[in-house]
Amino acid sequence: MIGRYTLPDMGRVWSEARKYELWCQVETLVMEAHAEAGVVPEDALEAVRKAPAPTPEAVAEIEAVTQHDVIAFLSAWADNTEPREAAAYVHFGMTSSDLLDTALALQLVEASALLLEKADRLVAVLRDHALAHRATLRVGRTHGIHGEPDVWGHRVADLAYGVARSRDRIRRAREAVGVMAISGAVGTYSNIDPAVEQYVAAKLNLRAADVSTQVVLRDGISEWVSALAIMSTVLEAIALEVRHGQRTEVRELSEAFGKGQKGSSAMPHKKNPIVSERIAGMARIVRAQVVPVMEGIPLWHERDISHSSTERISLPDASISLDYLLNLTIRLIEGLVVDKDRMLANLESTGGLIYTSTVLLELVEMGLARDTEAYPLSQRAAMKTWETGRPFRETLREEAAAAGLTIDEARLDQVCRPERFVERLDGMFEKLADLR
Repeated sequence: MIGRYTLPDMGRVWSEARKYELWCQVETLVMEAHAEAGVVPEDALEAVRKAPAPTPEAVAEIEAVTQHDVIAFLSAWADNTEPREAAAYVHFGMTSSDLLDTALALQLVEASALLLEKADRLVAVLRDHALAHRATLRVGRTHGIHGEPDVWGHRVADLAYGVARSRDRIRRAREAVGVMAISGAVGTYSNIDPAVEQYVAAKLNLRAADVSTQVVLRDGISEWVSALAIMSTVLEAIALEVRHGQRTEVRELSEAFGKGQKGSSAMPHKKNPIVSERIAGMARIVRAQVVPVMEGIPLWHERDISHSSTERISLPDASISLDYLLNLTIRLIEGLVVDKDRMLANLESTGGLIYTSTVLLELVEMGLARDTEAYPLSQRAAMKTWETGRPFRETLREEAAAAGLTIDEARLDQVCRPERFVERLDGMFEKLADLR
């Protein structure tokens, strides 16, 4: 992922330097287990413990010759070990995937922690925004067309719960990727005691694979990337709501627009929803990683490395992108401008058409047959309002008179008011207040 979209903490998780630190940590723990069992000398363990992790530059120089990253790492680390002979016991009984998969599990757990912290913050921001707008009237839309009265807080509450559920998926997926293996070539423990695997797993707070071959089966990692993709798509839903709300014809919502900010190189009047559009674009990057990672589940027999090159790109890109997206969405909601007056004006702009469903039910209660009388009557009045712009109550009165019916105006006054449509949402908002 390019630096433009990489936040420092998540970038550090996926840096080459951090990877080699984790590789050193895993290899040292394996040596500790061997030393406790008397397999390797204690003085060799001490020498390796003191050896600093090799630099990415040192490893890259050796890998240019060996064409094998783990061997290059081991050689570069051996160069930092005094005496160098102690390094002979590093990687004792292991195979490359033991190191790679165990260290990768640590990276995935670290990345998950950063994502979950931001997700918690976003849930809180959305919850508080929804509660602040529990009485902010706006029109509810279906198919982009005015439906019935609603409140802005209702829409935001739905998105808040969507983010909370997505966060919980990532939390569960963190357990799915916290899996390691130290079982040697083909995973049969032929040159390493299973006790070593259990020792390292306990020290790293990871879970040993239920069945170890030579690689950890990629279903857990696929679950993790899928959880990230779902979260990114929920964030896009938030962004899409803002993008629609900021359209000139709607003007109910707008992103924060800072002093000195410019909207267009050609049109000075422009204030564009660029943050929301960036969220929509970056969400595609996260979703795009699901299939490539999932295709790492079927490998040839006990091992091939067709998954390796994919994961070097897809796992950092997915988590770095989502980390950036979460940060961006928090910023979006914290700075969101809600135009309550414009929301109310839009709600009233169709001359009362938003009350047709209520009128339909009232006509039924007056004794009209729904299909043959009440619906046709209210629809004829509604279509006349669409065509002429005259208020719906006026056209309804005319159509009723033409049909020989008298409308109870006082009764309609009671039911055709926007507040009545949202009174039953109080319980939902009370529950929302407890969302964490």
